[in-house]
Amino acid sequence: MRGKSQIIEELSSIGHLPNRQLGQNFLIDGNVVKLAIRWAKIQPGNQIVEIGPGLGSITAELLAAGAIVHAVEIDGVLLDKLREKFSAFLGNSLYLLHGDAVKFPLAGVDDGTAGAKGAKVIANLPYAISTPWMESLLQGPLPQSMTLLLQSEAAQRLTAQAHPRYVGAIGIRLRSAYDLCCSRRVAPTCFYPIPRVNSTLIHIERKEKPFLFSQPCYQTIRLLFLHRRKQMQGIIKKYFDDIRRPILIQWLASIGKAAIRAENISMDQWQHLEMLLQR
Repeated sequence: MRGKSQIIEELSSIGHLPNRQLGQNFLIDGNVVKLAIRWAKIQPGNQIVEIGPGLGSITAELLAAGAIVHAVEIDGVLLDKLREKFSAFLGNSLYLLHGDAVKFPLAGVDDGTAGAKGAKVIANLPYAISTPWMESLLQGPLPQSMTLLLQSEAAQRLTAQAHPRYVGAIGIRLRSAYDLCCSRRVAPTCFYPIPRVNSTLIHIERKEKPFLFSQPCYQTIRLLFLHRRKQMQGIIKKYFDDIRRPILIQWLASIGKAAIRAENISMDQWQHLEMLLQR
């Protein structure tokens, strides 16, 4: 694992400056990489999806562990560097895709190629794409596990830890399908350039019977959370049409608390809404 000086030298050799808009904060702490590999239980032959491999710090460890890596990288300069660096692995144990991870949340892997349901995701996710990428991925098929390095606020929103204010539509969708197994705070000094926020490494594993929300239901939940300070009965009356409103009124009646707010609704109750909408 290369340290800060080696990362700077490598970026300089290709004339590349970290792109803030793409959230390029390169991981320089080998201990974090080793922890991610250990949590993901990487075994030879595992199908791994890597999002934004950058300069390949995690990629190198995955390949050394005998994994088959499918990586998607949006930066063409970095992609060329990866192709040069790992040329011996291309088409054998490494497959690189030039594209947007939100459009290709599993780096092009699907059931017809490497079997997305058996894949494991490892990613140092930029904050700007963490939610849209997760929304895209959770439409299925669902990978076996995900080991994600996220800005701490994003990790709290996805796992709904610490406080009800972090509960939101994306967290409900994720926790219906995955269980949080491990999490650890990662200091800003573990990255170059140093971000202005803390990060958190999380490891989640697919439930034995994951619950998948449909897009119409998920969009309904999102709208309800957009007005999270308001009571549900008022939101339903004001923001939903004559088709959706009666279903939501029926659902709210089943909860038995018309004055309840979105952040206080249980997972079972959200899943009940999905079943009502599917009738």
